[in-house]
Amino acid sequence: MIRAFHRWPGLLALALVTILALSGAALSVFPAAERLASPQAEAVLSVATLAARVQTAYPAVEQIRRQPSGRITAYWFDGGTAGAAVIDPATGQGVASADPNRAQRWLTRLHRSLFLGDGGRIAMAAGAASMLVLSLSGAVLVARRLGGWRRWFRRLRGRLAGRLHVEIARLAVIGLLLSSASGLWMSASTFDLVPDGGRLPAFPTELSGATGVAPDRMPVLQQTPLATLRELSFPAPGDPTDVFTLKTDRGTGYLDQGSGELRAWADLTGWARLSETLYMLHTGQGAALLGLVLGLMALGVPVMGATGVLIWHAGRRGRPRIRGNQPAGRAETILLVGSEGGSTWGFAATLHAALTAAGQRVHVGPMSGFAPHRYAQAQRIILLAATYGDGVAPASAKGFLDRLRDTDGTRAIPLAVLGFGDRSFPAYCAFAKAVAQEASSKGWPELLPLDSIDRQSPQDFARWGRALGQVLGLDLALAHQPLLPKTATLTLISRRDYGAEVQAPAAILRFALPRVSVWQRLSRGGFARFSAGDLIGILPEGSAVPRLYSLASGHRDGFIEIVVRRHPGGLASSQLTALAPGDRVTAFLRRNPAFRPGRGRTPLILIGAGTGIGPLAGFVRGNARRRPIHLFFGLRDPQSDFFYGDELPGWRAAGRLTRLVTAVSRAERPHHVQDALRGEAVDIVRLIRGGARVMVCGGRDMATGVADALTEILAPVGLSPAALKAGGRYVEDVY
Repeated sequence: MIRAFHRWPGLLALALVTILALSGAALSVFPAAERLASPQAEAVLSVATLAARVQTAYPAVEQIRRQPSGRITAYWFDGGTAGAAVIDPATGQGVASADPNRAQRWLTRLHRSLFLGDGGRIAMAAGAASMLVLSLSGAVLVARRLGGWRRWFRRLRGRLAGRLHVEIARLAVIGLLLSSASGLWMSASTFDLVPDGGRLPAFPTELSGATGVAPDRMPVLQQTPLATLRELSFPAPGDPTDVFTLKTDRGTGYLDQGSGELRAWADLTGWARLSETLYMLHTGQGAALLGLVLGLMALGVPVMGATGVLIWHAGRRGRPRIRGNQPAGRAETILLVGSEGGSTWGFAATLHAALTAAGQRVHVGPMSGFAPHRYAQAQRIILLAATYGDGVAPASAKGFLDRLRDTDGTRAIPLAVLGFGDRSFPAYCAFAKAVAQEASSKGWPELLPLDSIDRQSPQDFARWGRALGQVLGLDLALAHQPLLPKTATLTLISRRDYGAEVQAPAAILRFALPRVSVWQRLSRGGFARFSAGDLIGILPEGSAVPRLYSLASGHRDGFIEIVVRRHPGGLASSQLTALAPGDRVTAFLRRNPAFRPGRGRTPLILIGAGTGIGPLAGFVRGNARRRPIHLFFGLRDPQSDFFYGDELPGWRAAGRLTRLVTAVSRAERPHHVQDALRGEAVDIVRLIRGGARVMVCGGRDMATGVADALTEILAPVGLSPAALKAGGRYVEDVY
């Protein structure tokens, strides 16, 4: 509920809130500029002294005003002509025009009413209300993501758009709350929906009837510091029934122009003080530094709006539309999904449709939204949990384990966990296993034993569905049709062949960049933006299951490049290695943020064998800043499968590659990449102790051998691959 409460006001009022924020940020500069440009009075100056100086310079003065910035303005009417000037309090003389700043006036009208009168004021009030809702709900969501209010400034992880959205939110939320709440109050005050607290004293009925007492001889004005003045109005010349009107920070009073005595006084009310405080907080008038800070915070709104749209779009892109999805509070079955690329949502849609057809009320949502207190009618909870990387939570399950640990299982809702993964990886369904173990330890009843789906198998899913149907007493047939991601057509523009001499045909395939839409460019979706190390999914003819290949290029290179070895019986690899320039394939892009070199100047140790050189070569090619890179490459025969053998010398000469160490496995003395690491043990230890990051790409057996070799090399200095992984300095992309 809170997530929806945050999402929809943001999306619906994005343009309005952005105008409010940008115009408010621009207006926040004026109070500070006014204070800097206006002559300031000495601390001991009284209203009496100032009035006398101004009256000497302008005998027909009618009013003196002091702004919260310290700016003093005098107004007069002389010889039928009105005049006004900014006053130097030291002399009483005018030093600048009092005409309002045109840019400020234009921005103020835009900010208050969009130049549309009362209709515009109502619209901007709605914008302020939206900003208040966004600020409150956003603060709660940030606290949830970070694990509580005490962890407000905890380090963030995840995709750039999400990190940037939260980073700005947790810095700017206090300012946005102040600005939106005070703006709403001012809007309500404009339409007399709240009391303004303004109160004038009753006009005196008894006056001296005399005139002519100079302001500097009036005790009240002598005792009133100029710093507290708001306005001093002079009586009409020659009218003994008129009075001096004095307005200060304390209230309003009337002074007899014949005796100088205070004839009536009214203090500011509590409502008036509240209104003035909120006005100060909103405009910065009287607190220029605060105004600048609030204006700076407001500049984060358009950035948060843009990143929020990207987050929303990314979430929707991976989720199917589920018709008839019930609210969590009314559902009998709570179906929660943990997915990184979006494929698990397709299985959830299939299960939702089958359960709904069987008469069940089903709610589907992300695991990150787990909230047992909302499941008032739930009879069971089913978790579809994919595993990301080396066993961590996928994108839509962030924070789930923390929330599960905070429960005690007292609701006694039976719970089932179904894992999704690939058995070729050692961390197969590790996240699902962690969820099942934690649920058991917290006392949640088991609806079904932990089960798993290998490589998105519809057959495995149908088997599990039959078991679920037996438990529920339903005839449940889960016929899942995999949801294909949005694809593009890639045209091959060149190929280089390798490996024929060692009976392992392979090729470096280079494709032209496909056309991307304007929206993809703005959202950086699809092939609009990608990096070496990301994954390209190829949909081979005759199969609905994509094959993933690591990219050896980034979008700045102007092409898409992969390295493919043909495997006996391999459908995708056979079709790819048979392509000729001009042929086309259907493909999609999948981000792989866990396998990126990161920024900075710390050295990289890149280790790969065979086609695993692909993304590593992409990192070297993109190393325009000449970061130290040490590449260890295992190959079979230098004359046959030395991928990028022509480019590597040039990259080294250009400073993009610091060192290249090769290991040939089919030479007279076979040498593997792990052997090459042992031969360079001294340098490896030196680099890692200096902060180097290790990146491994290739087959699983090679990666295991590399980990074993590094364990031996690093043990004498108290380090290990496991410790480096925990610190984010050892990453793998293996197959």
